Amino acid sequence: MSGSGTTRTGTLPHTRPGDAPAETAASAVGAAPAASTADAASTASAADAVTAAADLPWAEELRGRTVVVKFGGNAMVDPALHRTFAQDVVELWHAGLRPVVVHGGGPQISAMLDRLDLEVRFEAGLRVTTPETMDVVRMVLTGQVQRELVGALNAHGPFAVGLSGEDAHTMTAVRRPAWVDGRPVDIGLVGEVVAVETAAVRALLEAGRIPVVSPVARGADGEVYNVNADLAASALAVALGADRLVVLTDVEGLYADWPRSTEVVARLTAGELDALLPDLASGMLPKMEGCLRAVRAGVRAARVVDGRVPHALLGGVFAADGPGTTVVPDPAPEGAPVPVPAPPSEEDDA
Repeated sequence: MSGSGTTRTGTLPHTRPGDAPAETAASAVGAAPAASTADAASTASAADAVTAAADLPWAEELRGRTVVVKFGGNAMVDPALHRTFAQDVVELWHAGLRPVVVHGGGPQISAMLDRLDLEVRFEAGLRVTTPETMDVVRMVLTGQVQRELVGALNAHGPFAVGLSGEDAHTMTAVRRPAWVDGRPVDIGLVGEVVAVETAAVRALLEAGRIPVVSPVARGADGEVYNVNADLAASALAVALGADRLVVLTDVEGLYADWPRSTEVVARLTAGELDALLPDLASGMLPKMEGCLRAVRAGVRAARVVDGRVPHALLGGVFAADGPGTTVVPDPAPEGAPVPVPAPPSEEDDA
C-alpha cells in the first residue's frame, strides 16, 4: 500500500500468522500484566475467535486489508471492556489485517464540561460545540482518551501511534449544519469532513503500526472542528479504501421497530437504509449515516455491533453472519459485471 509523501520505515519485530509457527493468543498479545481468571477466559475466547476465523475459507482474503474501527460507548469507560477491545485490535493485527482505530469520547467530554460548569447540549445527535467547548474537546480527546487507548494497545507491544485529524491535515472539515423538525439549528464548531489526506496514516500502516485517530479536524477557514467520530471513521474508511468499517456502540444494532420491539435488523442494503434514515433516533443517526456513506463510496461492508459484549470486534470483523447490523452496497443491476477486489500487493502484505 502506498501513499503520496509516505516512506517505508520498516516493520515491527513481531510476526504475523503464517510468518512463523502459530502462537497462542496469550503469547501473541505478549507483555500484558498478570491476568485475573476473567481476563484469562477473555483472552482464551479471543484466541478461539481468531482460530475459528483462520479456518474460514474467505479469511485469507482479509490479510493485508484495512479495517477501520470506531471505538466508543460503554467500552470506553468500562476497564474490562477497554482491555478486551485492545486485545481484539492486536489480534486483528496478528491475523494479518491492518486495523485503524477512530475513537470517540462523549462520556469523558461531558464529564469534563460538568466539572468546568459548561453546558452539555445535543441537537440532532451532535454535540453543540462553542469555542469554550472546543477547547475541552481537544484536551480530552487528544490528551486523555487517545493516550489511554494508545497505552492499552501498547501494553501488548510497540503497536499504536496516536494522531489527531489536525495532524498533517489528515482531516479537513467545514461547519456542519443541523436540522431539527425541519428548521436549521446552530450547533457551533461541529465539522463535516470534506477532505482526507491519508499519507500520515498510510505511513504508519506501512511501518506496521496501528493508527489511533482523534476526530478533530482543521478547517480551511482556520477554525478547528469537533467531528462526530462515527462520521470521521466513515470518511477515513472511504479514503483508505478499507475493506470494512466496524462501529462499536451501546446497543445490539439497528432495531427494526424501536421502541415497540428490540428485534435487530441483521442485514440491509444501502438503499434500504437510506429509506429508514429520516426516522432513526438521534443517537443511532450518525452511526447509520456513516455506514451508508461508507458502503456507497466503496467500502465492502459496514457493521454496527454491541461494544458492551466482550470481543464483539472480532465477531464484527470475522463472522460472516455476525452480531449486530451489517450494511452492504446495493446489488449491481442485472447483467452488470460484478467488481472483484484487487488482491493485496506484495508491498501490502509485507
